[in-house]
Amino acid sequence: MTRVCFRLQLKPERIAEYVERHRAVDEDVLAAIRDAGRRDYSIFVGDDGLLIGYYEADDPAASAAALRADPRTAAWEAESAAFFADLDGRPDTGAAELVEVFHLDGRSDR
Repeated sequence: MTRVCFRLQLKPERIAEYVERHRAVDEDVLAAIRDAGRRDYSIFVGDDGLLIGYYEADDPAASAAALRADPRTAAWEAESAAFFADLDGRPDTGAAELVEVFHLDGRSDR
């Protein structure tokens, strides 16, 4: 299992709309995320629009490839792209990954 943390920057004027949109994520999108092998998925947003996401996956690269190829996520990702500043492509593939440097239950493998 690999822990993945990523960051994106929301446009300040779109923060409230982004948060509201995530209160009603389509069940097909949620199923696609689960089917791609992601679990314990969380998104955090700061007042300044800094978005930090976290999930766990056995194979993060295979999970990303599965989501890119899944038609259930295409429309969601296309619509979501407009919420972000300085994003090239889909949010699920354009996010900057953060390097884990500490974990309470043990040292990082990186």
